[in-house]
Amino acid sequence: MAQLCFLCFFFFFFLFFAGPAASQQLYFAGFHDSAAVAANLTLTDIAKIEQNGILKLTNDTSRLQGHAFYSSPVRFKNSSDGKAFSFSTAFAIAVVPEYPTLGGHGLAFTIAQSKNLRGLPSQYLGLLNATDVGNFSNHLFAVEFDTVQDFEFGDINDNHVGINLNNMVSNASTTASYFVDDGPTKQNLTLKSGRPIQAWIDYNSAVNSLTVALSPFSNKPKKPILSFNVDLSPILHEFMYVGFSASTGLLASSHFVLGWSFSMNGPAQSLDLSSLPSVPGPKKKHTAFTIGVSVGAVLIVAIAIGVAVFITWKIKNADIIEAWELEIGPHRYSYKELKQATKRFRDKELLGRGGFGKVYKGTLRKSKTVVAVKRISHESKQGLREFVSEIASIGRLRHRNLVQLLGWCRRRGDLLLVYEFMANGSLDSYIFDEPEAVLSWEQRFRIIKGVASGLLYLHEGYEQVVIHRDVKASNVLLDSEMNGKLGDFGLARLYEHGANPSTTRVVGTLGYLAPELHRTGKATTSSDVYAFGALVLEVACGRRPIDPKSRSEELVLVDWVWENYREGRLMEVMDPKLKGDYNAVEAVMILKLGLFCSNDSAAGRPSMRQVVRYLEGENGVPEEISAPKVVEGGKNGEGFDDFVNSFASTCSYSRTGNDNNNMDTDMSFASFSTSPLSLLNGRD
Repeated sequence: MAQLCFLCFFFFFFLFFAGPAASQQLYFAGFHDSAAVAANLTLTDIAKIEQNGILKLTNDTSRLQGHAFYSSPVRFKNSSDGKAFSFSTAFAIAVVPEYPTLGGHGLAFTIAQSKNLRGLPSQYLGLLNATDVGNFSNHLFAVEFDTVQDFEFGDINDNHVGINLNNMVSNASTTASYFVDDGPTKQNLTLKSGRPIQAWIDYNSAVNSLTVALSPFSNKPKKPILSFNVDLSPILHEFMYVGFSASTGLLASSHFVLGWSFSMNGPAQSLDLSSLPSVPGPKKKHTAFTIGVSVGAVLIVAIAIGVAVFITWKIKNADIIEAWELEIGPHRYSYKELKQATKRFRDKELLGRGGFGKVYKGTLRKSKTVVAVKRISHESKQGLREFVSEIASIGRLRHRNLVQLLGWCRRRGDLLLVYEFMANGSLDSYIFDEPEAVLSWEQRFRIIKGVASGLLYLHEGYEQVVIHRDVKASNVLLDSEMNGKLGDFGLARLYEHGANPSTTRVVGTLGYLAPELHRTGKATTSSDVYAFGALVLEVACGRRPIDPKSRSEELVLVDWVWENYREGRLMEVMDPKLKGDYNAVEAVMILKLGLFCSNDSAAGRPSMRQVVRYLEGENGVPEEISAPKVVEGGKNGEGFDDFVNSFASTCSYSRTGNDNNNMDTDMSFASFSTSPLSLLNGRD
């Protein structure tokens, strides 16, 4: 008898761990049994099981993530190089936004090689991060249920289902919907409606077919809403983990999983939605009224006086929010929250100051996120609504090489802008004068490539054309890994693709302004390229575009580099702080690229798409580069001296640097552009 029991145990052990996993099935009709759940599910970050048996991946706090994985790995192959098995899963989800119709970011069913994902919140859904997006080594499969349209990843809309392989860019996607009565008619589903939605994902390894179906009902539709032909064998290891990931962004949603079933080599059992835990509704603010029987005239009068005093105090100290402000994104922070984050705007938290305000380091109390808070004094109410509207436009920009505007706050005469915190400050403090730390050539080259990628996104990758108008070293900020991000969009202008940019008053920084600006008054993508050329040269040479401390023949950086290039002494302009430790081929390419971008003629400069191709090595920089026009005295052509003198009476010069005596001089003209964003001019 003992031998028979042993043989039975061995047989089932073999089926589970060595066979084609036909018996591997998971089924959670809710997550009520806390002991069983604890033994079978691994919850990380803020994921937790609610008392009613619902799995809550995230709450409605900004920029957080949650993960829930089956604790044991599931066998997807018989060997590491074998063919993946078929699998099927069904689960019920619900997304409850913080505000009606405004939520983010979404959740995903995922198969990963580890339970401990190194993902980021917001658009990364807790799955990946900025450095590993698209890497084949991720070995990650996900089906995303995304409630925010992210232009960086090519999302089709803010209510879609996508199939993702090693990437946040979906290989296939469609609007969340289902087929009615198995006919040709589609019925759209709103993922962030707060109502339960059941999803079915089926992979058939025999025909390499992956399908996704959705329904607000318990029965599985006969027709899937999304089909994709793919062989998952290269993606999946022999053993993988299955589970869910979710994240919130500037606007937040609570992401719930009500039930889950999973099966290898067979259909997963559908869930009966009526038997699953109920979805909690959105949080509501309730005003408590105490209605009682009259106890006495004195008591009633005392209560009335107390209430009046309290309401008066609340009104006096509350943030005044007009109706139109509720329609504006990105996230609107309360003044109290930002005051707490910066420790009452204490001087010890001061990071720097610009022409229109101070920047403080802060830590948001709920999420513990470190941010930079820019406090701008703006007593005039003229143009305030337009100002906030443009902040909303800039706040929707999403790119790994742009400093992200996280949110804002308005209180009386103060405007507060909340940015992601950049741990290593601005680029100029590492390349000019005598920096505390010298950037290596590899770091400089990576920073240049990053800024170029960010500018390409502004010019071509966003829903509108964005002209930065103030590209310079002090506006390139460095994160904890010394990656460069372009920031300070205080002078940015937006217009539709294909439209002709309008004439504005010239604003910017002397040395980065394209020569044609003083004639046309039109800032274009080409004028951004000119400023980028100046940035490239100053990073390579360790000098400012115009340096009054240099000798007369070295005053204008682009002229000095051109003269050395023409005389065959190009490498002599390289930053002596590098002590010759750089890649000579890359250095020559970078210097020639800086000259190419600094062409006096806008038509003679490359586009940012061409620039990125040069930096990625896809194309070579042209051998013949047109020289800057030279007039007597060695200054730039296009009337450089006249250009400076023509504005001598209307511009003011001010130092905008930090304690390192940064001599970067902003030329901020007395009459700014009509764009209210020009109020933000100044260094972050």
